[in-house]
Amino acid sequence: MPAPVLREVVRRHAELAALMWLIYDQHLLNPEENPEMDDERLGRLIERLEAHLDALRIAGAEGREIAEERYGEFPEAGELFVVRMLQPGIRTIRIRDLDLSAVRQYLKRHLPQATPA
Repeated sequence: MPAPVLREVVRRHAELAALMWLIYDQHLLNPEENPEMDDERLGRLIERLEAHLDALRIAGAEGREIAEERYGEFPEAGELFVVRMLQPGIRTIRIRDLDLSAVRQYLKRHLPQATPA
C-alpha cells in the first residue's frame, strides 16, 4: 500500500520549486543583481530546485494536481514552469541541461497576458 500524500507538504514543494526557478532564472538573466550567488550557491539552488521537483514527481498524479492548483491560483512563470516539468511524457531533464531559451519562450507563450490597467 503506497504512503498517503500529505497535500500541504506537497503544496509547499510546488511553491518552493516555483520560487527557486524564478531565483535561478533571474540570476542567469541578471547576475550582477546578486553578486553573492557564486557557483557554489548556484549549485545548491539547483540541487534544491531539483529535489522539490523530484518530491512532486514522487507524489505522482496528486503532485501534478497540486502544482496545477497552484498555477490556477497564481498563473505566473514559476508555477507554469513546475507544471510543465511535471507533465506526463516529459522526460526528467536536469535543470543544468535545460534549453533556457526554449523554456523562456514556452513560458512567455503560455502565460496569460496581463490586462492593461
